[in-house]
Amino acid sequence: MDTIVSLLPIIIMFVAMWFILIRPAQKRQKTTAQMQNNLKKGDRVVTIGGLHGEVDAIEDSAVYVLVDGKTRLKFERQAIGRVIAD
Repeated sequence: MDTIVSLLPIIIMFVAMWFILIRPAQKRQKTTAQMQNNLKKGDRVVTIGGLHGEVDAIEDSAVYVLVDGKTRLKFERQAIGRVIAD
Protein backbone atom coordinates (compact mmCIF):
# COMPACT_ATOMS: atom_id res chain seq x y z
CA MET A 1 0.00 0.00 0.00
CA ASP A 2 2.85 2.37 0.79
CA THR A 3 4.40 1.85 -2.64
CA ILE A 4 1.16 2.89 -4.35
CA VAL A 5 0.96 6.04 -2.24
CA SER A 6 4.60 6.86 -2.97
CA LEU A 7 4.05 6.39 -6.74
CA LEU A 8 0.89 8.50 -6.77
CA PRO A 9 2.68 11.85 -7.42
CA ILE A 10 4.56 10.34 -10.37
CA ILE A 11 1.36 8.89 -11.82
CA ILE A 12 -0.40 12.25 -11.42
CA MET A 13 2.54 13.98 -13.15
CA PHE A 14 2.33 11.60 -16.14
CA VAL A 15 -1.42 12.13 -16.45
CA ALA A 16 -0.94 15.91 -16.31
CA MET A 17 1.77 15.73 -19.00
CA TRP A 18 -0.60 13.69 -21.18
CA PHE A 19 -3.30 16.36 -21.02
CA ILE A 20 -0.91 19.32 -21.31
CA LEU A 21 1.48 18.13 -24.04
CA ILE A 22 0.68 14.86 -25.77
CA ARG A 23 -3.09 15.09 -26.26
CA PRO A 24 -3.12 18.58 -27.89
CA ALA A 25 -0.25 17.57 -30.20
CA GLN A 26 -2.17 14.48 -31.31
CA LYS A 27 -5.26 16.60 -31.99
CA ARG A 28 -3.22 19.06 -34.11
CA GLN A 29 -1.64 16.19 -36.02
CA LYS A 30 -5.05 14.63 -36.71
CA THR A 31 -6.50 17.96 -37.91
CA THR A 32 -3.52 18.58 -40.19
CA ALA A 33 -3.77 15.09 -41.70
CA GLN A 34 -7.49 15.58 -42.28
CA MET A 35 -6.82 18.93 -44.00
CA GLN A 36 -4.17 17.34 -46.22
CA ASN A 37 -6.53 14.53 -47.21
CA ASN A 38 -9.35 16.97 -48.04
CA LEU A 39 -7.31 19.13 -50.44
CA LYS A 40 -8.98 19.87 -53.76
CA LYS A 41 -8.08 21.67 -56.95
CA GLY A 42 -8.29 25.44 -56.58
CA ASP A 43 -7.49 25.55 -52.84
CA ARG A 44 -5.07 28.30 -51.90
CA VAL A 45 -2.38 26.74 -49.71
CA VAL A 46 0.81 27.53 -47.82
CA THR A 47 3.53 24.87 -47.62
CA ILE A 48 5.47 24.16 -44.45
CA GLY A 49 8.33 26.07 -46.09
CA GLY A 50 6.16 29.18 -46.48
CA LEU A 51 5.47 28.96 -50.23
CA HIS A 52 2.04 30.31 -51.23
CA GLY A 53 0.19 28.86 -54.20
CA GLU A 54 -2.93 27.23 -55.58
CA VAL A 55 -3.55 23.48 -55.87
CA ASP A 56 -3.51 22.53 -59.56
CA ALA A 57 -3.69 18.73 -59.37
CA ILE A 58 -3.63 15.97 -56.77
CA GLU A 59 -2.12 12.48 -56.92
CA ASP A 60 -2.07 9.81 -54.23
CA SER A 61 0.83 11.23 -52.24
CA ALA A 62 1.68 14.37 -54.23
CA VAL A 63 0.10 17.77 -54.79
CA TYR A 64 0.90 20.05 -57.73
CA VAL A 65 0.88 23.71 -56.71
CA LEU A 66 0.74 26.66 -59.09
CA VAL A 67 2.94 29.51 -57.95
CA ASP A 68 2.47 32.95 -59.51
CA GLY A 69 -0.12 31.49 -61.87
CA LYS A 70 2.40 29.80 -64.15
CA THR A 71 5.06 27.85 -62.26
CA ARG A 72 3.90 24.32 -61.34
CA LEU A 73 5.68 22.63 -58.42
CA LYS A 74 5.23 19.11 -57.06
CA PHE A 75 5.02 18.65 -53.28
CA GLU A 76 4.31 15.73 -50.99
CA ARG A 77 0.90 16.05 -49.30
CA GLN A 78 2.64 16.29 -45.92
CA ALA A 79 4.41 19.46 -47.14
CA ILE A 80 1.11 21.39 -47.23
CA GLY A 81 0.94 23.32 -43.97
CA ARG A 82 -2.44 25.03 -44.23
CA VAL A 83 -5.26 26.06 -46.53
CA ILE A 84 -5.93 29.78 -46.81
CA ALA A 85 -9.59 30.67 -46.32
CA ASP A 86 -11.08 33.09 -48.83
